[in-house]
Amino acid sequence: MFLITLFITLFFLSITFIKYKFSYWSRQNVPYIEPNFPYGNFKDSGRISIADISAQQYNEMKSRGKFFGMFFFLQPIVMITNLDLIKTILIKDFNYFPDRGVYHNLRDDPLSGHLFSIEGNKWRSLRTRLTPTFTSGKMRMMFPTLKAVGDNFGAFLESAVGGGIEMELKDVVQRFTTDVIGSCAFGIECNTFVDGNSQIRSVSRLIFDSPKHSGKKRLLLKLFPEIGNKLRIKQLNENATDFFQKLVGDTITYRVKNSTDRNDFMSLLIGLMNKGELTLDEAAAQSLIFFLAGLETSSSNQTFCLYELALNQGYQQKARECILEAMEKHGGLTYEAVSDMQFLDQCINETLRLYPAVPVLERKTFQNYQIPGTKVIIPKGMKVHIPVYGIQRDEQYYPNPTVFNPDRFYPDAVAKRHLCAFLPFGEGPRICIGLRFGMLQSRLGLATVLSRFRIMPCSQTTIPLEYSTKSTVLQAKGGLWLKVEPL
Repeated sequence: MFLITLFITLFFLSITFIKYKFSYWSRQNVPYIEPNFPYGNFKDSGRISIADISAQQYNEMKSRGKFFGMFFFLQPIVMITNLDLIKTILIKDFNYFPDRGVYHNLRDDPLSGHLFSIEGNKWRSLRTRLTPTFTSGKMRMMFPTLKAVGDNFGAFLESAVGGGIEMELKDVVQRFTTDVIGSCAFGIECNTFVDGNSQIRSVSRLIFDSPKHSGKKRLLLKLFPEIGNKLRIKQLNENATDFFQKLVGDTITYRVKNSTDRNDFMSLLIGLMNKGELTLDEAAAQSLIFFLAGLETSSSNQTFCLYELALNQGYQQKARECILEAMEKHGGLTYEAVSDMQFLDQCINETLRLYPAVPVLERKTFQNYQIPGTKVIIPKGMKVHIPVYGIQRDEQYYPNPTVFNPDRFYPDAVAKRHLCAFLPFGEGPRICIGLRFGMLQSRLGLATVLSRFRIMPCSQTTIPLEYSTKSTVLQAKGGLWLKVEPL
């Protein structure tokens, strides 16, 4: 009898506790989406992509005010819908929101301590030291390395395509980005066009396709990062981190021993290590995130762009003419040529609008923050969501938002639009540090393909696209199949 009474008491106490937690936004007089236990407002996670989930939330509540409340399990979070308020949070009041709140464990998993995840003064210091790597001058110096990989890319396609073939383009473009990043970040020849199953590709697949933890465990680490650190839980696969630590260590040893300077990312890291400003683990962590971010986001952007151009042959021909004119003007596929392809840039940006790699920007409140013009306080430690995918497909900012239209990114049209209506790289002090490199890589890859080949839909092309529900970045479900034929 006692046990039954205890059980009933605990049951009702649990219900009372859950109801109290789920009444948080009601008590703050903030509009919110009604949650469901235990997932809060994310019960469809795993069945629907995070891009589609966030867009549904945004569209349901954007007319209710500048922001609204939600729940990630029992944790309250706030989503911002007003562009002026987003600008304030990302730029003007950045000091209240300097961190992303990404799980990392520097003690047991040092390669998780990269620029994307670290916080506070450590992030500020590292960001300042790494910024010189990505200036336009550095991009120009790295370009010959990119161009050599681009030539291999074109030769591989010519050999593989023959008179025309249906192919899964994400895999092919990922070989290009793997070789580019491998060369610029580590100074190694990956040769993935020769060996599609090289070790570095196998390791990258291990990270993206076979994460160390299940989806549920990743959710728990997201909810309770402090507990994860106390339990010494590692985020990354040990085989992958061991490979990258050895690769970086061997590369640095070789370069120092042979006084090698390639004017690339690794050279900058070695310079910082020589000054005592960076440890070997920290250098390896930055190399890892440079490789992973550049590999996935750039390959996805190029593949999505080719997909849209395959469905819009008129724009594809206009992009091709833009590329060929720039090549003729500047004597080939030079740095000056890829920097002078206005319409190709518009195609890339329109692709980033439709398919942002990070569908939702997250920020964590560093200290209590009163939302301007309201009495609402976002308490220290609360997560803030900015629905990039939803905003960039909002007809208020982009008429016929699901239609691919590069004309939206004519300079005059961009100047008339709110800064925060386009956020594929984020904004403010925490904007993507590799933005210039990513754009350069995408221009070169697309110019290499479009100057030599025509891309068309095929029997295996998925229309409309479906998104993967397993990936944390926006990816097409089942790959992207298109027909490629020589011009």
